Amino acid sequence: MQSKQALKQRVALTSILASGGLTIAKGVVGFSTGSLAVLSEAAHSLLDLAATVMTYFAVRVSGKPADEEHHYGHGKVESLTALAETALLFLLSGIVIWEAADRLIGTSHHAVEATVWAFAVIAVSIVVDYFRARLLYRVAAETSSEALEADALHFGSDMWSSIAVLIGLGAVALGYPWADSAAAMIVAVFICIAGWRLGRSTIDTLTDTAPTGVADQVRAIAERISGVVAIDRVRVRPAGDVLFVDLDIAVSRTVPLGRVTAIKERVEAAVSGEIRNADTTVNIVPRALDDETIQERVMVIARNRALAVHHVIVHAIGGQLSVSLDLEVDGGLSLARAHEIADGLEAALRDELGPDVEVETHIEPLQTSGLAGRDALAERTAKIQAALVEIAAGTDAIRNVHDVRVRDTRDGEIVNFHCDADPRLTVAVVHDKVDGIERALRARFSSIKRVIGHAEPRHAGA
Repeated sequence: MQSKQALKQRVALTSILASGGLTIAKGVVGFSTGSLAVLSEAAHSLLDLAATVMTYFAVRVSGKPADEEHHYGHGKVESLTALAETALLFLLSGIVIWEAADRLIGTSHHAVEATVWAFAVIAVSIVVDYFRARLLYRVAAETSSEALEADALHFGSDMWSSIAVLIGLGAVALGYPWADSAAAMIVAVFICIAGWRLGRSTIDTLTDTAPTGVADQVRAIAERISGVVAIDRVRVRPAGDVLFVDLDIAVSRTVPLGRVTAIKERVEAAVSGEIRNADTTVNIVPRALDDETIQERVMVIARNRALAVHHVIVHAIGGQLSVSLDLEVDGGLSLARAHEIADGLEAALRDELGPDVEVETHIEPLQTSGLAGRDALAERTAKIQAALVEIAAGTDAIRNVHDVRVRDTRDGEIVNFHCDADPRLTVAVVHDKVDGIERALRARFSSIKRVIGHAEPRHAGA
Protein backbone atom coordinates (compact mmCIF):
# COMPACT_ATOMS: atom_id res chain seq x y z
CA MET A 1 0.00 0.00 0.00
CA GLN A 2 2.80 2.40 0.88
CA SER A 3 4.64 1.70 -2.39
CA LYS A 4 1.49 2.47 -4.39
CA GLN A 5 1.03 5.76 -2.55
CA ALA A 6 4.66 6.69 -3.18
CA LEU A 7 4.29 5.86 -6.89
CA LYS A 8 1.10 7.91 -7.19
CA GLN A 9 2.69 10.92 -5.48
CA ARG A 10 5.85 10.69 -7.59
CA VAL A 11 3.91 10.54 -10.86
CA ALA A 12 1.65 13.40 -9.78
CA LEU A 13 4.69 15.53 -8.92
CA THR A 14 6.32 14.97 -12.32
CA SER A 15 2.99 15.92 -13.95
CA ILE A 16 3.16 19.24 -12.12
CA LEU A 17 6.60 19.92 -13.57
CA ALA A 18 5.51 18.93 -17.09
CA SER A 19 2.35 21.06 -16.95
CA GLY A 20 4.28 24.05 -15.61
CA GLY A 21 6.89 23.91 -18.35
CA LEU A 22 4.32 23.56 -21.14
CA THR A 23 2.17 26.37 -19.75
CA ILE A 24 5.04 28.86 -19.75
CA ALA A 25 6.24 27.89 -23.23
CA LYS A 26 2.77 28.01 -24.82
CA GLY A 27 1.92 31.28 -23.07
CA VAL A 28 5.04 33.03 -24.34
CA VAL A 29 4.53 31.79 -27.91
CA GLY A 30 0.80 32.48 -27.86
CA PHE A 31 1.16 36.12 -26.83
CA SER A 32 4.04 36.69 -29.23
CA THR A 33 2.18 35.26 -32.22
CA GLY A 34 -1.37 36.35 -31.33
CA SER A 35 -2.62 32.80 -31.97
CA LEU A 36 -5.90 32.05 -30.18
CA ALA A 37 -5.31 28.34 -30.68
CA VAL A 38 -1.91 28.48 -28.98
CA LEU A 39 -3.27 30.72 -26.22
CA SER A 40 -6.10 28.22 -25.76
CA GLU A 41 -3.51 25.50 -25.43
CA ALA A 42 -1.62 27.64 -22.91
CA ALA A 43 -4.81 28.13 -20.89
CA HIS A 44 -5.51 24.42 -21.17
CA SER A 45 -2.02 23.65 -19.84
CA LEU A 46 -2.51 26.23 -17.06
CA LEU A 47 -5.64 24.39 -15.99
CA ASP A 48 -3.71 21.15 -16.23
CA LEU A 49 -1.13 22.65 -13.90
CA ALA A 50 -3.83 23.59 -11.40
CA ALA A 51 -5.40 20.16 -11.80
CA THR A 52 -2.13 18.29 -11.29
CA VAL A 53 -1.42 20.32 -8.14
CA MET A 54 -4.86 19.32 -6.89
CA THR A 55 -4.14 15.73 -7.90
CA TYR A 56 -0.87 15.70 -5.98
CA PHE A 57 -2.54 16.74 -2.75
CA ALA A 58 -5.53 14.48 -3.44
CA VAL A 59 -3.41 11.33 -3.71
CA ARG A 60 -1.61 12.29 -0.50
CA VAL A 61 -4.88 12.70 1.40
CA SER A 62 -6.53 9.63 -0.17
CA GLY A 63 -3.73 7.42 1.14
CA LYS A 64 -4.61 8.15 4.76
CA PRO A 65 -6.11 5.16 6.61
CA ALA A 66 -9.68 5.06 7.92
CA ASP A 67 -10.32 7.01 11.12
CA GLU A 68 -13.20 7.75 13.50
CA GLU A 69 -14.82 10.19 11.06
CA HIS A 70 -14.01 8.41 7.77
CA HIS A 71 -14.80 4.74 8.31
CA TYR A 72 -14.20 3.86 4.65
CA GLY A 73 -10.95 5.79 4.34
CA HIS A 74 -10.29 8.94 2.29
CA GLY A 75 -10.41 7.47 -1.21
CA LYS A 76 -13.26 9.71 -2.43
CA VAL A 77 -11.05 12.79 -2.04
CA GLU A 78 -9.69 11.78 -5.45
CA SER A 79 -13.22 11.71 -6.87
CA LEU A 80 -13.94 15.20 -5.53
CA THR A 81 -10.70 16.43 -7.08
CA ALA A 82 -11.59 14.84 -10.41
CA LEU A 83 -15.01 16.53 -10.26
CA ALA A 84 -13.36 19.91 -9.67
CA GLU A 85 -11.06 19.28 -12.64
CA THR A 86 -14.12 18.47 -14.77
CA ALA A 87 -15.65 21.83 -13.90
CA LEU A 88 -12.40 23.57 -14.90
CA LEU A 89 -12.39 21.77 -18.25
CA PHE A 90 -15.92 22.90 -19.10
CA LEU A 91 -15.15 26.46 -17.98
CA LEU A 92 -12.10 26.63 -20.25
CA SER A 93 -13.93 25.17 -23.23
CA GLY A 94 -16.68 27.77 -22.86
CA ILE A 95 -14.18 30.63 -22.84
CA VAL A 96 -12.34 29.30 -25.89
CA ILE A 97 -15.55 28.71 -27.88
CA TRP A 98 -16.76 32.25 -27.07
CA GLU A 99 -13.51 33.86 -28.19
CA ALA A 100 -13.18 31.67 -31.29
CA ALA A 101 -16.75 32.42 -32.36
CA ASP A 102 -16.13 36.13 -31.89
CA ARG A 103 -13.08 35.96 -34.16
CA LEU A 104 -14.86 33.89 -36.81
CA ILE A 105 -18.16 35.75 -37.07
CA GLY A 106 -17.55 38.94 -35.11
CA THR A 107 -16.11 42.28 -36.15
CA SER A 108 -12.85 41.99 -34.22
CA HIS A 109 -9.74 41.05 -36.16
CA HIS A 110 -6.56 39.62 -34.67
CA ALA A 111 -3.41 39.15 -36.64
CA VAL A 112 -1.92 35.69 -36.25
CA GLU A 113 1.73 34.93 -36.98
CA ALA A 114 2.78 31.30 -37.56
CA THR A 115 6.41 31.34 -36.40
CA VAL A 116 8.93 28.54 -36.15
CA TRP A 117 8.79 28.82 -32.37
CA ALA A 118 5.05 28.25 -32.41
CA PHE A 119 5.48 25.07 -34.43
CA ALA A 120 8.36 23.91 -32.20
CA VAL A 121 6.49 24.46 -28.92
CA ILE A 122 3.38 22.67 -30.13
CA ALA A 123 5.43 19.75 -31.49
CA VAL A 124 7.30 19.37 -28.19
CA SER A 125 3.96 19.60 -26.36
CA ILE A 126 2.55 16.72 -28.43
CA VAL A 127 5.53 14.49 -27.57
CA VAL A 128 5.42 15.34 -23.84
CA ASP A 129 1.65 14.86 -23.67
CA TYR A 130 1.87 11.48 -25.40
CA PHE A 131 4.41 9.99 -22.99
CA ARG A 132 2.87 11.61 -19.91
CA ALA A 133 -0.60 10.29 -20.81
CA ARG A 134 0.75 6.76 -21.31
CA LEU A 135 2.54 6.80 -17.95
CA LEU A 136 -0.43 8.27 -16.10
CA TYR A 137 -2.89 5.78 -17.59
CA ARG A 138 -0.62 2.89 -16.60
CA VAL A 139 -0.14 4.07 -13.00
CA ALA A 140 -3.83 4.97 -12.68
CA ALA A 141 -4.77 1.42 -13.74
CA GLU A 142 -2.25 -0.12 -11.32
CA THR A 143 -3.41 1.97 -8.36
CA SER A 144 -7.11 2.52 -9.29
CA SER A 145 -6.52 6.27 -8.92
CA GLU A 146 -9.29 8.46 -10.32
CA ALA A 147 -7.21 11.58 -9.82
CA LEU A 148 -4.35 10.19 -11.92
CA GLU A 149 -6.84 8.99 -14.52
CA ALA A 150 -8.16 12.53 -14.67
CA ASP A 151 -4.63 13.79 -15.25
CA ALA A 152 -4.17 11.21 -18.00
CA LEU A 153 -7.35 12.45 -19.68
CA HIS A 154 -6.02 16.01 -19.49
CA PHE A 155 -2.72 15.13 -21.15
CA GLY A 156 -4.44 12.87 -23.69
CA SER A 157 -6.87 15.63 -24.74
CA ASP A 158 -3.93 18.07 -24.78
CA MET A 159 -2.13 15.87 -27.29
CA TRP A 160 -5.03 15.71 -29.73
CA SER A 161 -5.89 19.37 -29.34
CA SER A 162 -2.22 20.26 -29.91
CA ILE A 163 -2.34 18.31 -33.17
CA ALA A 164 -5.35 20.42 -34.17
CA VAL A 165 -3.43 23.59 -33.26
CA LEU A 166 -0.45 22.39 -35.30
CA ILE A 167 -2.71 21.89 -38.31
CA GLY A 168 -4.26 25.33 -37.74
CA LEU A 169 -0.85 26.99 -37.62
CA GLY A 170 0.04 25.28 -40.87
CA ALA A 171 -3.13 26.61 -42.50
CA VAL A 172 -2.35 30.13 -41.20
CA ALA A 173 1.12 29.88 -42.74
CA LEU A 174 -0.54 28.96 -46.06
CA GLY A 175 -2.72 32.09 -45.96
CA TYR A 176 -5.86 30.98 -44.11
CA PRO A 177 -6.01 33.16 -40.96
CA TRP A 178 -9.45 31.84 -39.95
CA ALA A 179 -7.87 28.37 -39.43
CA ASP A 180 -6.44 29.53 -36.09
CA SER A 181 -9.91 30.16 -34.65
CA ALA A 182 -11.18 26.93 -36.17
CA ALA A 183 -8.33 25.06 -34.48
CA ALA A 184 -9.24 26.76 -31.21
CA MET A 185 -12.81 25.49 -31.67
CA ILE A 186 -11.47 21.98 -32.14
CA VAL A 187 -9.38 22.37 -28.97
CA ALA A 188 -12.55 23.34 -27.11
CA VAL A 189 -14.35 20.28 -28.45
CA PHE A 190 -11.56 18.00 -27.24
CA ILE A 191 -11.70 19.70 -23.84
CA CYS A 192 -15.47 19.13 -23.65
CA ILE A 193 -15.10 15.46 -24.58
CA ALA A 194 -12.44 14.96 -21.91
CA GLY A 195 -14.60 16.75 -19.34
CA TRP A 196 -17.64 14.64 -20.22
CA ARG A 197 -15.73 11.35 -19.89
CA LEU A 198 -14.10 12.36 -16.64
CA GLY A 199 -17.31 13.82 -15.17
CA ARG A 200 -19.36 10.72 -15.95
CA SER A 201 -16.80 8.41 -14.33
CA THR A 202 -16.44 10.65 -11.29
CA ILE A 203 -20.17 11.02 -10.71
CA ASP A 204 -20.54 7.23 -10.94
CA THR A 205 -17.99 6.87 -8.13
CA LEU A 206 -19.49 9.60 -5.95
CA THR A 207 -22.96 8.04 -6.32
CA ASP A 208 -21.57 4.59 -5.43
CA THR A 209 -22.29 3.11 -8.87
CA ALA A 210 -21.05 -0.47 -8.85
CA PRO A 211 -18.47 -1.30 -11.54
CA THR A 212 -20.07 -3.26 -14.36
CA GLY A 213 -20.00 -7.02 -13.84
CA VAL A 214 -18.24 -6.97 -10.44
CA ALA A 215 -21.36 -7.92 -8.42
CA ASP A 216 -21.94 -10.94 -10.69
CA GLN A 217 -18.28 -11.89 -10.34
CA VAL A 218 -18.50 -11.72 -6.53
CA ARG A 219 -21.65 -13.83 -6.57
CA ALA A 220 -20.00 -16.47 -8.76
CA ILE A 221 -16.94 -16.61 -6.48
CA ALA A 222 -19.03 -17.04 -3.31
CA GLU A 223 -21.25 -19.72 -4.85
CA ARG A 224 -18.19 -21.92 -5.43
CA ILE A 225 -17.40 -22.09 -1.69
CA SER A 226 -18.54 -25.29 0.00
CA GLY A 227 -21.20 -24.70 2.65
CA VAL A 228 -22.73 -21.62 0.98
CA VAL A 229 -26.42 -22.36 0.39
CA ALA A 230 -27.41 -19.13 -1.35
CA ILE A 231 -26.28 -15.55 -1.98
CA ASP A 232 -28.96 -13.22 -0.62
CA ARG A 233 -27.39 -9.87 -1.48
CA VAL A 234 -24.24 -8.40 -3.03
CA ARG A 235 -23.29 -4.73 -2.76
CA VAL A 236 -20.19 -3.14 -4.27
CA ARG A 237 -18.98 0.45 -3.93
CA PRO A 238 -15.68 1.98 -5.07
CA ALA A 239 -13.74 4.48 -2.98
CA GLY A 240 -10.41 5.53 -4.43
CA ASP A 241 -8.30 2.45 -5.11
CA VAL A 242 -10.39 0.28 -2.73
CA LEU A 243 -13.48 -1.69 -3.76
CA PHE A 244 -15.76 -2.32 -0.78
CA VAL A 245 -17.71 -5.58 -1.15
CA ASP A 246 -20.58 -6.42 1.18
CA LEU A 247 -22.46 -9.67 0.71
CA ASP A 248 -25.00 -11.73 2.66
CA ILE A 249 -24.63 -15.49 2.32
CA ALA A 250 -27.01 -18.14 3.60
CA VAL A 251 -25.71 -21.26 5.34
CA SER A 252 -27.56 -24.12 6.94
CA ARG A 253 -28.53 -23.25 10.50
CA THR A 254 -27.45 -26.73 11.56
CA VAL A 255 -23.81 -25.94 10.76
CA PRO A 256 -21.69 -25.55 13.93
CA LEU A 257 -20.50 -22.03 14.74
CA GLY A 258 -16.85 -22.92 14.16
CA ARG A 259 -17.59 -24.13 10.65
CA VAL A 260 -19.71 -21.04 9.93
CA THR A 261 -16.69 -18.87 10.76
CA ALA A 262 -14.51 -20.99 8.47
CA ILE A 263 -17.01 -20.60 5.58
CA LYS A 264 -17.07 -16.83 6.09
CA GLU A 265 -13.26 -16.63 6.05
CA ARG A 266 -13.03 -18.76 2.89
CA VAL A 267 -15.51 -16.50 1.06
CA GLU A 268 -13.62 -13.35 2.10
CA ALA A 269 -10.29 -14.85 1.05
CA ALA A 270 -11.67 -16.04 -2.31
CA VAL A 271 -13.17 -12.64 -3.19
CA SER A 272 -10.08 -10.71 -2.11
CA GLY A 273 -7.88 -13.17 -3.99
CA GLU A 274 -9.66 -12.73 -7.34
CA ILE A 275 -10.66 -9.05 -7.18
CA ARG A 276 -7.79 -6.63 -6.70
CA ASN A 277 -8.04 -4.21 -3.78
CA ALA A 278 -11.33 -5.71 -2.57
CA ASP A 279 -12.24 -5.00 1.06
CA THR A 280 -14.77 -7.77 1.69
CA THR A 281 -17.36 -8.03 4.46
CA VAL A 282 -19.42 -11.23 4.66
CA ASN A 283 -22.65 -11.43 6.67
CA ILE A 284 -23.96 -14.91 7.56
CA VAL A 285 -27.70 -15.61 7.37
CA PRO A 286 -28.83 -18.94 8.98
CA ARG A 287 -31.20 -20.79 6.69
CA ALA A 288 -33.58 -23.67 7.47
CA LEU A 289 -33.18 -26.22 4.66
CA ASP A 290 -35.91 -28.46 3.32
CA ASP A 291 -33.92 -31.62 4.06
CA GLU A 292 -33.42 -30.91 7.78
CA THR A 293 -34.43 -33.85 9.95
CA ILE A 294 -36.59 -33.38 13.05
CA GLN A 295 -33.60 -34.31 15.21
CA GLU A 296 -31.49 -31.59 13.57
CA ARG A 297 -34.22 -29.01 14.09
CA VAL A 298 -34.52 -29.97 17.76
CA MET A 299 -30.76 -29.70 18.25
CA VAL A 300 -30.65 -26.28 16.55
CA ILE A 301 -33.41 -24.91 18.79
CA ALA A 302 -31.70 -26.25 21.93
CA ARG A 303 -28.32 -24.88 20.83
CA ASN A 304 -29.83 -21.45 20.15
CA ARG A 305 -31.10 -21.45 23.75
CA ALA A 306 -27.68 -22.60 25.07
CA LEU A 307 -29.18 -25.86 26.36
CA ALA A 308 -27.60 -29.32 26.36
CA VAL A 309 -29.89 -32.08 25.12
CA HIS A 310 -29.32 -35.70 24.16
CA HIS A 311 -31.19 -38.94 23.53
CA VAL A 312 -33.57 -37.16 21.15
CA ILE A 313 -36.22 -39.62 20.00
CA VAL A 314 -38.76 -38.74 17.29
CA HIS A 315 -41.67 -40.97 16.38
CA ALA A 316 -45.22 -40.74 15.08
CA ILE A 317 -48.14 -42.18 17.04
CA GLY A 318 -51.43 -42.34 15.19
CA GLY A 319 -50.29 -39.58 12.83
CA GLN A 320 -49.19 -37.31 15.71
CA LEU A 321 -45.54 -36.28 15.96
CA SER A 322 -43.93 -37.04 19.30
CA VAL A 323 -40.53 -35.84 20.52
CA SER A 324 -38.80 -36.95 23.70
CA LEU A 325 -35.39 -35.84 24.90
CA ASP A 326 -33.09 -35.57 27.88
CA LEU A 327 -32.41 -32.00 29.03
CA GLU A 328 -29.33 -31.32 31.17
CA VAL A 329 -29.48 -28.43 33.63
CA ASP A 330 -27.37 -27.28 36.53
CA GLY A 331 -27.89 -29.77 39.31
CA GLY A 332 -27.96 -26.94 41.85
CA LEU A 333 -31.07 -25.34 40.33
CA SER A 334 -34.41 -25.65 42.07
CA LEU A 335 -36.94 -27.94 40.44
CA ALA A 336 -39.20 -24.94 39.75
CA ARG A 337 -36.46 -23.10 37.83
CA ALA A 338 -35.45 -26.25 35.92
CA HIS A 339 -39.08 -26.79 34.97
CA GLU A 340 -39.31 -23.23 33.63
CA ILE A 341 -36.32 -23.92 31.37
CA ALA A 342 -37.92 -27.16 30.14
CA ASP A 343 -41.23 -25.38 29.49
CA GLY A 344 -39.43 -22.71 27.44
CA LEU A 345 -37.72 -25.35 25.32
CA GLU A 346 -40.96 -27.22 24.77
CA ALA A 347 -42.73 -24.01 23.69
CA ALA A 348 -39.94 -23.24 21.23
CA LEU A 349 -40.19 -26.76 19.78
CA ARG A 350 -43.94 -26.37 19.29
CA ASP A 351 -43.37 -23.02 17.54
CA GLU A 352 -40.99 -24.76 15.17
CA LEU A 353 -42.70 -28.11 14.66
CA GLY A 354 -46.36 -27.16 15.10
CA PRO A 355 -48.75 -26.73 18.04
CA ASP A 356 -49.93 -30.35 17.92
CA VAL A 357 -46.51 -31.90 18.47
CA GLU A 358 -46.14 -33.89 21.69
CA VAL A 359 -42.97 -32.98 23.59
CA GLU A 360 -41.67 -34.92 26.60
CA THR A 361 -38.62 -33.60 28.44
CA HIS A 362 -36.61 -35.62 30.93
CA ILE A 363 -34.67 -33.26 33.21
CA GLU A 364 -31.34 -34.46 34.55
CA PRO A 365 -28.39 -32.71 36.21
CA LEU A 366 -25.41 -31.64 34.15
CA GLN A 367 -22.33 -33.73 34.79
CA THR A 368 -20.09 -32.10 37.37
CA SER A 369 -17.28 -30.02 35.88
CA GLY A 370 -14.14 -28.70 37.49
CA LEU A 371 -14.44 -31.23 40.31
CA ALA A 372 -11.20 -31.51 42.30
CA GLY A 373 -9.86 -35.02 42.76
CA ARG A 374 -6.84 -37.34 42.73
CA ASP A 375 -5.88 -40.66 41.24
CA ALA A 376 -7.02 -43.63 43.26
CA LEU A 377 -4.49 -46.00 44.81
CA ALA A 378 -3.04 -48.63 42.51
CA GLU A 379 -4.69 -51.43 44.47
CA ARG A 380 -8.12 -49.81 44.05
CA THR A 381 -7.61 -49.28 40.32
CA ALA A 382 -6.50 -52.91 39.88
CA LYS A 383 -9.58 -54.17 41.73
CA ILE A 384 -11.94 -52.12 39.56
CA GLN A 385 -10.12 -53.17 36.39
CA ALA A 386 -10.47 -56.84 37.34
CA ALA A 387 -14.19 -56.31 37.85
CA LEU A 388 -14.50 -54.65 34.44
CA VAL A 389 -12.66 -57.51 32.72
CA GLU A 390 -14.95 -60.05 34.41
CA ILE A 391 -18.12 -58.16 33.48
CA ALA A 392 -16.96 -57.66 29.86
CA ALA A 393 -16.19 -61.39 29.54
CA GLY A 394 -19.86 -62.08 30.15
CA THR A 395 -20.81 -60.18 26.98
CA ASP A 396 -20.49 -61.44 23.44
CA ALA A 397 -19.21 -58.17 21.99
CA ILE A 398 -16.77 -56.40 24.32
CA ARG A 399 -13.16 -57.52 24.75
CA ASN A 400 -9.77 -56.25 25.90
CA VAL A 401 -10.66 -53.80 28.65
CA HIS A 402 -7.64 -51.50 29.05
CA ASP A 403 -6.46 -48.01 30.02
CA VAL A 404 -8.54 -48.04 33.22
CA ARG A 405 -8.32 -44.86 35.28
CA VAL A 406 -9.97 -44.29 38.65
CA ARG A 407 -10.13 -40.89 40.32
CA ASP A 408 -11.39 -39.97 43.78
CA THR A 409 -13.54 -36.85 44.14
CA ARG A 410 -15.60 -35.48 47.00
CA ASP A 411 -18.74 -36.70 45.18
CA GLY A 412 -17.42 -40.22 44.63
CA GLU A 413 -15.21 -42.20 42.24
CA ILE A 414 -15.09 -41.56 38.50
CA VAL A 415 -13.96 -44.46 36.29
CA ASN A 416 -12.77 -44.21 32.69
CA PHE A 417 -11.87 -47.22 30.54
CA HIS A 418 -11.29 -48.27 26.94
CA CYS A 419 -12.36 -51.52 25.33
CA ASP A 420 -12.53 -53.25 21.93
CA ALA A 421 -15.66 -54.16 19.98
CA ASP A 422 -16.44 -55.83 16.67
CA PRO A 423 -16.20 -53.01 14.04
CA ARG A 424 -19.14 -54.50 12.12
CA LEU A 425 -21.56 -53.81 14.97
CA THR A 426 -23.72 -50.69 14.92
CA VAL A 427 -23.14 -47.79 17.27
CA ALA A 428 -26.49 -48.48 18.95
CA VAL A 429 -25.56 -52.11 19.76
CA VAL A 430 -22.09 -51.20 21.05
CA HIS A 431 -23.53 -48.38 23.15
CA ASP A 432 -26.00 -50.77 24.81
CA LYS A 433 -23.21 -53.25 25.58
CA VAL A 434 -20.91 -50.63 27.07
CA ASP A 435 -23.81 -49.09 28.99
CA GLY A 436 -24.58 -52.48 30.49
CA ILE A 437 -20.97 -52.82 31.69
CA GLU A 438 -21.15 -49.36 33.26
CA ARG A 439 -24.37 -50.18 35.15
CA ALA A 440 -22.99 -53.53 36.37
CA LEU A 441 -19.82 -51.86 37.68
CA ARG A 442 -21.80 -49.23 39.61
CA ALA A 443 -23.94 -51.99 41.07
CA ARG A 444 -20.81 -53.72 42.46
CA PHE A 445 -19.20 -50.56 43.84
CA SER A 446 -21.58 -48.12 45.46
CA SER A 447 -18.80 -45.52 45.82
CA ILE A 448 -18.54 -45.10 42.04
CA LYS A 449 -20.41 -42.00 40.87
CA ARG A 450 -19.88 -42.32 37.14
CA VAL A 451 -18.37 -44.72 34.60
CA ILE A 452 -17.31 -43.63 31.10
CA GLY A 453 -16.47 -46.39 28.63
CA HIS A 454 -14.84 -45.75 25.26
CA ALA A 455 -15.28 -48.50 22.65
CA GLU A 456 -12.74 -48.89 19.82
CA PRO A 457 -13.01 -51.10 16.71
CA ARG A 458 -11.31 -54.42 17.30
CA HIS A 459 -8.23 -54.93 15.11
CA ALA A 460 -8.02 -57.97 12.85
CA GLY A 461 -6.79 -61.03 14.76
CA ALA A 462 -7.43 -59.45 18.16
